[in-house]
Amino acid sequence: MDKLLLFGTQGCHLCEQAEALINGYEVTDTGLPSIEKIDIAEQDQWQERYAVRIPVLYHAQTGEELGWPFDRAGLDAFIKSIRAARI
Repeated sequence: MDKLLLFGTQGCHLCEQAEALINGYEVTDTGLPSIEKIDIAEQDQWQERYAVRIPVLYHAQTGEELGWPFDRAGLDAFIKSIRAARI
């Protein structure tokens, strides 16, 4: 099953904006894969990799990333890209 990780941290207003955009995404039979929020403060490796880039949406199966800023069109393109990788 597809899984997306949303890297962010507490008190990050950009992370809150990204989460609101993702939560508002219209879920249909081709909607978003499951999403797990990851706080980069929990692991040094995540802080090193994402500290100045959050929020970042990461597709665990392909390693593809969608970095902020992104909008609905960017999210649509990202979802289409990871779906195409499965075919």
